Amino acid sequence: MAVFPRTLRKPLAAVALLAVLAGCQATPQAELRGTGDLGVVVERATGSLAVVDTSHHRILDRVEGLGDLSHASVKFSRDARYAFVFGRDGGLSRVDLLSGEITHRVMQSGNSIGGAISQDGSLVAVANYEPGGVKVFDSETLEAVAEIPATYRDENGETKRSKVVGLVDAPGNRFVYSLFEAGEIHMLDMREGVPDVTRFREIGEAPYDALIGPNGRYYIAGLFGEDGLALLDLWHPEAGVQRILPDYGRGEERLPVYKMPHLEGWAMAGDEAWLPAVGRHEVLVADSDDWSLVERIAVHGQPIFVMSRPDERQVWVNFAHPDNNVVQVIDTESREIVATLEPGEAVLHMEFTPRGEQVWISARDSDRVVVYDTHTLEEVARLDSESPSGIFFTDRAHRIGL
Repeated sequence: MAVFPRTLRKPLAAVALLAVLAGCQATPQAELRGTGDLGVVVERATGSLAVVDTSHHRILDRVEGLGDLSHASVKFSRDARYAFVFGRDGGLSRVDLLSGEITHRVMQSGNSIGGAISQDGSLVAVANYEPGGVKVFDSETLEAVAEIPATYRDENGETKRSKVVGLVDAPGNRFVYSLFEAGEIHMLDMREGVPDVTRFREIGEAPYDALIGPNGRYYIAGLFGEDGLALLDLWHPEAGVQRILPDYGRGEERLPVYKMPHLEGWAMAGDEAWLPAVGRHEVLVADSDDWSLVERIAVHGQPIFVMSRPDERQVWVNFAHPDNNVVQVIDTESREIVATLEPGEAVLHMEFTPRGEQVWISARDSDRVVVYDTHTLEEVARLDSESPSGIFFTDRAHRIGL
């Protein structure tokens, strides 16, 4: 290391400082800010993403040119600077939240339904309807790494491709997903850089969505073709798939289903899991030790998202058409509905701030996002947004399955 005489140190330091300042002025950069209180709101009608500041309840930027966002989802890089946007048209986009720019974009399929980020943040996997399968990309460049067709044999012995649903990340750079037509769960291991797929067959009829627990152990697929769910213990995959809650609707006629429930936002409260019942005006409560049904709670309509406040004291529920102007809040200790709120028409999504003091709710047909205090249950802010749907905050970057 060079050592300068004491008399030269101050002039040299001044020269260095001037050089740094000159460099800063010569090179325009994104505004300096932390990303921990940022998030995005999907504006489906305009194919845009609103970048929001969750602390100050404001829209900072809008990113356009993201294609068909009618069923879009978003994941974040591990440094929470980049949002990966999975469009319904098969577009995969990487958005810089600080500059408000699309850094990379690929049209990777004809019809896509979401994706996931690997545990180490190096890989992005996309679930595709058309052609059915999973594609894996490098998260820095969006260059293709692998393609895994979702093939199966139908009752006539013909090889076909299935729609892929319920794709999640799992510990160990693994991805787990379900095949809708095939009635299968697949586990994709990318630890060695080469796809290694384990198949679990005959898991139930028409898995429509899935979730993974917050500790990454249990993968649970909801079944549309029959009552019940399919559970895979990722600590012991050799044990196969277990059926849970197989007869929660026994003896009852299922109602017409206007919108599939979503399982990604499932609620854990203590030792219990809270889940939406398919085709019923009920939220199911299950014991997470043996996955037996504990209780069925009657609610306003057919639940779509059943989401737990981070401290697990409340569960917030929104509903399918025609009851989708209402959100209900359930106290997890008493299991009673403590509030029925009306944020606007066509409530599509809810997102809690990282510590749960507030919840943001999108009301698509009212063109607004409404923010509530989760303790007082009073409205604290309202943002104008054209046809908002999904809301995603950057704390998801550090949580399994989100």
